[in-house]
Amino acid sequence: MKPFLLLASRAEDTAAEEEYEAYLRYGGLDPSQLRRIRMEKAPLPDLELDDYSGVIVGGSPYTSSDPAEKKTETQHRVERELSELLDRIVAADFPFLGACYGVGTLGLHQGAVIDRTYGEQLGGVTINLSPEGLEDPLLAGMPAEFTAFTGHKEGCTVLPPNAVLLASSAACPVHMFRIKKNMYATQFHPELDAEGLVTRIDIYRHAGYFPPESAEELMAAARTFTATEPMKILRNFVKVYGK
Repeated sequence: MKPFLLLASRAEDTAAEEEYEAYLRYGGLDPSQLRRIRMEKAPLPDLELDDYSGVIVGGSPYTSSDPAEKKTETQHRVERELSELLDRIVAADFPFLGACYGVGTLGLHQGAVIDRTYGEQLGGVTINLSPEGLEDPLLAGMPAEFTAFTGHKEGCTVLPPNAVLLASSAACPVHMFRIKKNMYATQFHPELDAEGLVTRIDIYRHAGYFPPESAEELMAAARTFTATEPMKILRNFVKVYGK
């Protein structure tokens, strides 16, 4: 099988390693089957899509909808490189799965309105699949309603005109969508379990997702949730597109 490619942009090593291990574990992959590039460290090298089974974009501390003057030079570079890569991915309808940051990247690339209207605090939320979601191969074997972990400052207010809505929550109307046949974005984290969320709460307590003094309370709350269904998306992505 050709490897999958994980494009990451978490500068904190602990968060970056936890994310990579989660994609390996829940995707049923070994390190030879998941190449990781940490985009925040250096410019994206030349990539041949034919070398990979699919592309995964992990979560990110970057907020796509922030004003340009508030973004660092590194964020501008990462956004530009992802946009240029998405030009090729969309043209080829190449297998793509963007988790959380995927809504901002793929969504903006395809004409979505991304803003802070539907942000959600770090924690467990109930996700509801749409009729189209219930029929989608990437959501095969999943119930109509399940718990997932999320935490995001921005969200999709208006879907891209060519997108198919696959999942929502009560507080966020767009939690997953598909572009064409093979390109997906989720607002929730399909790779994240309770202990992974606790790690991120600790690391990002001063990143503006929540009041820093509430971190311990959020960690305790995270441990009261169990999220097992979202990981099936990663297994399905590998099963459908591994080649």
